[in-house]
Amino acid sequence: MTNILEKILDQKRLEIAALNAQALRHAAEQSPTPRDFLAAIQRRRFAPCPSLIAELKRASPSKGILAPHLDLFQVADIYIQNGASAISVLTDEKFFQGKLETLYALRNMYSVKAPLLRKDFIIDESQIYEARANGADAILLIAAALPDNSHFADLHACAFSLGLTALVEVHDEAETERTLKIPNIQLIGINNRNLATFDVSLTTTERLRPMIPADITVVAESGIFTAADVQRLEKANIDAILVGEALVTSEDIPAKVRELASSNV
Repeated sequence: MTNILEKILDQKRLEIAALNAQALRHAAEQSPTPRDFLAAIQRRRFAPCPSLIAELKRASPSKGILAPHLDLFQVADIYIQNGASAISVLTDEKFFQGKLETLYALRNMYSVKAPLLRKDFIIDESQIYEARANGADAILLIAAALPDNSHFADLHACAFSLGLTALVEVHDEAETERTLKIPNIQLIGINNRNLATFDVSLTTTERLRPMIPADITVVAESGIFTAADVQRLEKANIDAILVGEALVTSEDIPAKVRELASSNV
Protein backbone atom coordinates (compact mmCIF):
# COMPACT_ATOMS: atom_id res chain seq x y z
CA MET A 1 0.00 0.00 0.00
CA THR A 2 2.90 2.34 0.68
CA ASN A 3 3.81 2.13 -3.00
CA ILE A 4 0.20 2.74 -3.99
CA LEU A 5 0.01 5.69 -1.62
CA GLU A 6 3.18 7.14 -3.12
CA LYS A 7 1.78 6.70 -6.63
CA ILE A 8 -1.37 8.50 -5.59
CA LEU A 9 0.59 11.34 -3.98
CA ASP A 10 2.79 11.68 -7.07
CA GLN A 11 -0.38 12.08 -9.11
CA LYS A 12 -1.70 14.65 -6.63
CA ARG A 13 1.46 16.71 -7.00
CA LEU A 14 0.89 16.83 -10.76
CA GLU A 15 -2.71 17.92 -10.22
CA ILE A 16 -1.71 20.55 -7.67
CA ALA A 17 0.85 22.03 -10.08
CA ALA A 18 -2.01 22.80 -12.46
CA LEU A 19 -4.13 24.60 -9.85
CA ASN A 20 -4.37 28.37 -9.47
CA ALA A 21 -4.17 28.70 -5.71
CA GLN A 22 -4.92 32.44 -5.65
CA ALA A 23 -8.06 32.10 -7.76
CA LEU A 24 -9.22 29.11 -5.73
CA ARG A 25 -8.68 30.97 -2.47
CA HIS A 26 -10.80 33.85 -3.74
CA ALA A 27 -13.52 31.43 -4.86
CA ALA A 28 -13.40 29.68 -1.49
CA GLU A 29 -13.80 32.91 0.42
CA GLN A 30 -16.80 33.85 -1.75
CA SER A 31 -18.54 30.48 -1.46
CA PRO A 32 -21.45 29.72 0.91
CA THR A 33 -20.67 29.20 4.58
CA PRO A 34 -19.91 25.53 5.28
CA ARG A 35 -22.40 23.56 7.33
CA ASP A 36 -21.39 22.11 10.67
CA PHE A 37 -20.14 18.64 9.74
CA LEU A 38 -18.93 17.91 13.25
CA ALA A 39 -22.29 18.66 14.88
CA ALA A 40 -24.08 16.51 12.30
CA ILE A 41 -22.14 13.38 13.23
CA GLN A 42 -22.14 13.81 17.00
CA ARG A 43 -25.47 12.01 17.34
CA ARG A 44 -23.66 9.21 19.16
CA ARG A 45 -23.55 11.46 22.19
CA PHE A 46 -27.35 11.67 22.26
CA ALA A 47 -28.42 8.38 20.64
CA PRO A 48 -27.69 4.69 21.18
CA CYS A 49 -25.67 4.12 17.99
CA PRO A 50 -22.89 5.78 16.00
CA SER A 51 -23.78 8.22 13.24
CA LEU A 52 -23.34 7.06 9.65
CA ILE A 53 -21.18 8.93 7.15
CA ALA A 54 -22.27 7.28 3.92
CA GLU A 55 -19.78 7.30 1.08
CA LEU A 56 -20.29 7.71 -2.65
CA LYS A 57 -17.67 5.41 -4.12
CA ARG A 58 -17.31 3.82 -7.55
CA ALA A 59 -13.93 2.10 -7.21
CA SER A 60 -10.81 1.66 -5.07
CA PRO A 61 -7.22 0.56 -5.69
CA SER A 62 -7.71 -2.46 -3.44
CA LYS A 63 -11.06 -3.73 -4.76
CA GLY A 64 -11.16 -2.30 -8.28
CA ILE A 65 -14.51 -1.33 -9.78
CA LEU A 66 -17.28 -1.51 -7.19
CA ALA A 67 -20.29 0.22 -8.71
CA PRO A 68 -19.53 1.67 -12.15
CA HIS A 69 -23.11 2.52 -13.14
CA LEU A 70 -24.44 3.84 -9.85
CA ASP A 71 -26.45 7.07 -10.05
CA LEU A 72 -24.56 8.91 -7.33
CA PHE A 73 -27.15 11.66 -6.96
CA GLN A 74 -29.97 9.17 -6.53
CA VAL A 75 -27.87 7.22 -4.04
CA ALA A 76 -27.09 10.38 -2.08
CA ASP A 77 -30.81 10.95 -1.69
CA ILE A 78 -31.29 7.34 -0.59
CA TYR A 79 -28.56 7.80 2.00
CA ILE A 80 -30.23 10.85 3.52
CA GLN A 81 -33.77 9.44 3.40
CA ASN A 82 -32.65 6.31 5.26
CA GLY A 83 -30.69 7.80 8.11
CA ALA A 84 -27.20 8.91 7.04
CA SER A 85 -25.95 11.92 9.01
CA ALA A 86 -23.41 13.07 6.41
CA ILE A 87 -22.09 12.10 2.99
CA SER A 88 -18.51 11.39 1.96
CA VAL A 89 -17.71 12.14 -1.67
CA LEU A 90 -14.61 10.58 -3.23
CA THR A 91 -13.20 13.13 -5.67
CA ASP A 92 -10.00 11.38 -6.78
CA GLU A 93 -10.39 10.52 -10.48
CA LYS A 94 -7.45 8.33 -11.42
CA PHE A 95 -7.57 5.79 -8.60
CA PHE A 96 -11.16 5.98 -7.33
CA GLN A 97 -13.11 7.16 -10.40
CA GLY A 98 -14.45 10.10 -8.45
CA LYS A 99 -15.14 13.62 -9.67
CA LEU A 100 -14.97 17.01 -7.99
CA GLU A 101 -18.00 17.94 -10.09
CA THR A 102 -20.08 15.44 -8.09
CA LEU A 103 -19.35 17.36 -4.90
CA TYR A 104 -20.22 20.68 -6.56
CA ALA A 105 -23.46 19.34 -8.01
CA LEU A 106 -24.61 17.80 -4.73
CA ARG A 107 -24.24 21.14 -2.96
CA ASN A 108 -25.28 23.58 -5.65
CA MET A 109 -27.64 21.76 -8.01
CA TYR A 110 -29.24 19.06 -5.88
CA SER A 111 -29.11 21.10 -2.65
CA VAL A 112 -28.29 18.07 -0.53
CA LYS A 113 -29.13 18.87 3.08
CA ALA A 114 -26.56 16.65 4.77
CA PRO A 115 -23.03 18.00 5.24
CA LEU A 116 -20.48 16.86 2.64
CA LEU A 117 -16.97 15.53 3.17
CA ARG A 118 -14.48 15.85 0.33
CA LYS A 119 -12.53 12.61 0.51
CA ASP A 120 -9.27 12.91 -1.37
CA PHE A 121 -5.53 12.96 -0.79
CA ILE A 122 -5.02 16.53 0.36
CA ILE A 123 -1.44 17.65 0.71
CA ASP A 124 -1.62 21.32 -0.31
CA GLU A 125 -3.64 24.38 0.71
CA SER A 126 -4.87 24.87 -2.85
CA GLN A 127 -6.83 21.61 -2.55
CA ILE A 128 -8.51 22.91 0.60
CA TYR A 129 -9.54 26.12 -1.20
CA GLU A 130 -10.78 23.94 -4.05
CA ALA A 131 -12.83 21.85 -1.64
CA ARG A 132 -14.53 24.87 -0.07
CA ALA A 133 -15.17 26.45 -3.49
CA ASN A 134 -16.88 23.26 -4.65
CA GLY A 135 -19.22 22.92 -1.70
CA ALA A 136 -17.37 20.81 0.84
CA ASP A 137 -18.19 21.20 4.51
CA ALA A 138 -15.32 18.96 5.60
CA ILE A 139 -12.07 17.59 4.20
CA LEU A 140 -9.95 14.51 4.85
CA LEU A 141 -6.35 14.84 6.01
CA ILE A 142 -4.42 11.55 6.04
CA ALA A 143 -1.60 11.45 8.59
CA ALA A 144 0.32 8.89 6.51
CA ALA A 145 0.38 11.33 3.58
CA LEU A 146 1.62 14.22 5.76
CA PRO A 147 4.89 13.18 7.43
CA ASP A 148 5.94 16.77 8.13
CA ASN A 149 4.16 17.80 11.33
CA SER A 150 4.51 21.51 10.65
CA HIS A 151 2.93 21.18 7.21
CA PHE A 152 0.29 18.87 8.67
CA ALA A 153 -0.61 21.52 11.26
CA ASP A 154 -0.66 24.28 8.64
CA LEU A 155 -3.15 22.37 6.48
CA HIS A 156 -5.36 21.69 9.49
CA ALA A 157 -5.25 25.38 10.41
CA CYS A 158 -6.08 26.37 6.82
CA ALA A 159 -9.20 24.20 6.86
CA PHE A 160 -10.19 25.60 10.24
CA SER A 161 -9.79 29.19 9.01
CA LEU A 162 -12.14 28.47 6.09
CA GLY A 163 -14.81 27.06 8.36
CA LEU A 164 -14.21 23.49 7.23
CA THR A 165 -14.13 20.49 9.54
CA ALA A 166 -10.98 18.39 9.14
CA LEU A 167 -11.33 14.63 9.53
CA VAL A 168 -7.80 13.50 10.34
CA GLU A 169 -7.19 9.85 9.48
CA VAL A 170 -4.81 7.63 11.43
CA HIS A 171 -3.83 3.97 11.03
CA ASP A 172 -1.53 3.22 13.96
CA GLU A 173 -0.22 4.40 17.32
CA ALA A 174 2.53 6.64 15.93
CA GLU A 175 0.12 8.50 13.65
CA THR A 176 -2.36 8.89 16.49
CA GLU A 177 0.31 10.39 18.74
CA ARG A 178 1.38 12.81 15.98
CA THR A 179 -2.20 13.83 15.30
CA LEU A 180 -2.97 14.57 18.94
CA LYS A 181 -0.19 17.18 18.90
CA ILE A 182 -1.90 19.18 16.14
CA PRO A 183 -3.63 22.30 17.58
CA ASN A 184 -7.43 22.34 17.65
CA ILE A 185 -7.90 18.69 16.66
CA GLN A 186 -11.63 17.94 16.90
CA LEU A 187 -12.20 14.89 14.70
CA ILE A 188 -10.10 11.76 14.19
CA GLY A 189 -10.84 8.88 11.85
CA ILE A 190 -9.36 5.48 12.61
CA ASN A 191 -8.86 3.51 9.40
CA ASN A 192 -9.04 -0.22 10.03
CA ARG A 193 -7.11 -0.97 6.83
CA ASN A 194 -3.45 -1.83 7.25
CA LEU A 195 -1.55 0.29 4.72
CA ALA A 196 1.21 -2.26 4.37
CA THR A 197 -0.79 -5.46 3.96
CA PHE A 198 -4.27 -4.20 2.98
CA ASP A 199 -5.71 -6.42 5.72
CA VAL A 200 -8.74 -4.94 7.45
CA SER A 201 -9.54 -5.52 11.12
CA LEU A 202 -11.84 -3.70 13.52
CA THR A 203 -9.29 -4.44 16.23
CA THR A 204 -7.41 -1.38 14.94
CA THR A 205 -10.20 0.87 16.18
CA GLU A 206 -10.45 -1.05 19.44
CA ARG A 207 -6.71 -0.67 19.96
CA LEU A 208 -6.37 3.03 19.08
CA ARG A 209 -9.61 4.44 20.51
CA PRO A 210 -8.36 4.48 24.13
CA MET A 211 -5.47 6.73 23.07
CA ILE A 212 -7.85 9.51 22.01
CA PRO A 213 -9.30 11.94 24.60
CA ALA A 214 -13.05 11.81 25.18
CA ASP A 215 -13.60 15.37 23.93
CA ILE A 216 -12.41 14.45 20.41
CA THR A 217 -15.01 12.94 18.09
CA VAL A 218 -13.91 9.60 16.64
CA VAL A 219 -14.93 7.96 13.36
CA ALA A 220 -14.25 4.31 12.50
CA GLU A 221 -13.45 3.68 8.82
CA SER A 222 -13.14 0.53 6.65
CA GLY A 223 -14.24 -3.03 7.32
CA ILE A 224 -17.78 -2.15 8.40
CA PHE A 225 -20.39 -4.32 6.70
CA THR A 226 -23.04 -5.45 9.19
CA ALA A 227 -25.08 -4.37 12.20
CA ALA A 228 -22.83 -6.63 14.29
CA ASP A 229 -19.80 -4.63 13.16
CA VAL A 230 -21.49 -1.39 14.20
CA GLN A 231 -22.48 -2.82 17.57
CA ARG A 232 -18.90 -3.92 18.14
CA LEU A 233 -17.66 -0.39 17.38
CA GLU A 234 -20.36 1.13 19.58
CA LYS A 235 -18.90 -0.85 22.46
CA ALA A 236 -15.54 0.71 21.62
CA ASN A 237 -17.15 4.14 22.16
CA ILE A 238 -17.04 5.32 18.56
CA ASP A 239 -19.04 8.44 17.64
CA ALA A 240 -19.51 7.70 13.93
CA ILE A 241 -18.74 5.22 11.18
CA LEU A 242 -17.73 5.90 7.57
CA VAL A 243 -18.98 3.25 5.14
CA GLY A 244 -18.68 3.05 1.37
CA GLU A 245 -18.17 -0.41 -0.08
CA ALA A 246 -20.89 -2.14 1.94
CA LEU A 247 -23.42 0.44 0.75
CA VAL A 248 -22.61 0.83 -2.94
CA THR A 249 -22.32 -2.93 -3.49
CA SER A 250 -25.52 -3.80 -1.64
CA GLU A 251 -28.45 -5.28 -3.56
CA ASP A 252 -30.75 -3.20 -1.35
CA ILE A 253 -29.01 0.09 -0.58
CA PRO A 254 -31.88 1.65 1.44
CA ALA A 255 -32.09 -1.40 3.71
CA LYS A 256 -28.31 -1.51 4.19
CA VAL A 257 -28.24 2.19 5.10
CA ARG A 258 -30.99 1.63 7.67
CA GLU A 259 -29.17 -1.40 9.06
CA LEU A 260 -25.92 0.49 9.59
CA ALA A 261 -27.46 3.81 10.65
CA SER A 262 -29.70 2.36 13.36
CA SER A 263 -28.19 -0.98 14.25
CA ASN A 264 -28.74 -0.62 17.98
CA VAL A 265 -32.17 0.98 17.96
